[in-house]
Amino acid sequence: MICPTVENAALIVVDLQTRLMPAINNGEAVINRAAIMVRGAAEIGMDIIVTEQYPKGLGNTVPEISTWLSDKVPVCEKTSFSIFKNESFTTALVSRRRDVLIFTGVEMGICLLQSVIDALNAGYEVIVVADAVGSRNEKECQWALETVRQFGATILGSEAVLFMLLQDSKNPHFKSVSGLIK
Repeated sequence: MICPTVENAALIVVDLQTRLMPAINNGEAVINRAAIMVRGAAEIGMDIIVTEQYPKGLGNTVPEISTWLSDKVPVCEKTSFSIFKNESFTTALVSRRRDVLIFTGVEMGICLLQSVIDALNAGYEVIVVADAVGSRNEKECQWALETVRQFGATILGSEAVLFMLLQDSKNPHFKSVSGLIK
């Protein structure tokens, strides 16, 4: 596994949308952890790409996430389950030349599952932030996490990922990012 850095990784935020999240098991906790990931990534200057599944029907990205996104963050509308079947996403990703993709979002058993497998098959190193992903059904989420692990994805928590990105307590962003976790 390649250790993620600001220079080689991108945070991928999948379908954390207003009309979808109330149906997600522990949806509030998923949003909170994903927001920590987004805030941490924004603080350290990491690339972020957001997707929205059929926003006309499922709404836009929840405000707990969208509040922390700069105007430079692409928000890619899609109808395909895998983000790799969406041209605006693949264009945004290719232009950033990243080797490591860090996934947060929903649903782990549908869009994330297919996206992570496609990312692995495309040669990316993949980290799934287990406490920042969810599904309507907890068992579906767990089964999907086990499946992507078998395919080669690394499963970690948000705290581990953020500290991997910081690499050193002397990092100028250490205090603000570590404050997000407390």
